[in-house]
Amino acid sequence: MKKIISIILALTLLLVPACLMSCGAKEDVAATKVIEINLTEEDYAFGVDKAQPELLEEVNKFVKKIKEDGTLEEICDKYFSGGEPTPVTSAKLDDSKDQLVVATNAAFAPFEYTEGDKYLGIDMEIAKLLADELGKELVIQHMDFEAVCLSVGQHKCDIAMAGLTVNEEREEHVTFSESYYAASQKLIVKGDDTTFDECKTVEDVEKILKGFDKKTKIGVQDGTTGQLYCAGDADWGFDGFPVTTVGYKNGSLAVQDMINGNISYVIIDAAPADVISESINKMN
Repeated sequence: MKKIISIILALTLLLVPACLMSCGAKEDVAATKVIEINLTEEDYAFGVDKAQPELLEEVNKFVKKIKEDGTLEEICDKYFSGGEPTPVTSAKLDDSKDQLVVATNAAFAPFEYTEGDKYLGIDMEIAKLLADELGKELVIQHMDFEAVCLSVGQHKCDIAMAGLTVNEEREEHVTFSESYYAASQKLIVKGDDTTFDECKTVEDVEKILKGFDKKTKIGVQDGTTGQLYCAGDADWGFDGFPVTTVGYKNGSLAVQDMINGNISYVIIDAAPADVISESINKMN
């Protein structure tokens, strides 16, 4: 009898793990995922004060230099390949000093963000090197994204460095430098959302987006290409989609609201999409 009981117990121990694996055990699902299809093609550039053509000339020379000597690639590798970012410190604005005043929205990692009182990001490291090249003290002015180009247009800042896509609307306020980065928009969805899993092209994604209605809410960062792409803008050649476009101060807030169930999807620039998604997935 004891021998029979021992055999039964042994079989039970073997069967329980198998049952757990096949009867309800689930693999961990990431909180979010990025649909790896470029929805747009864009060029980032710096927006220079129209009243400072000599600064524009110097910026263009500097952009060409850091692209050719590998400096730009080295900076990008810090943020895309696990390198160690270099924190940047802003001086206080002082009209009596020779300063380079940079307008930015420091909530757009990996291009510009803050840690304590330090600025980090691709644009911020370039800003520091540019200021050094010009022999000027660097001042960084953090503001809402929609105010970045306007502040330069009003001559309150010398240059806008904020992951700016070149377009005619912004050229009303600034003169763009040579492009330094090719960008795009991407879609972020919840980790268990399979709506776009079979998509292979941007046309596949847009076909699904066009099939939604106002009940579908898509989050974007205010004043960005993602907002114009989603809501539609004739000047940019974007038809938009029949959804409800919800604006946020930054992409992180939009993604968190998606996780909370208040919106369905998020459309933002590709590099920030990857950074935000990865960061949130590590926390969940």
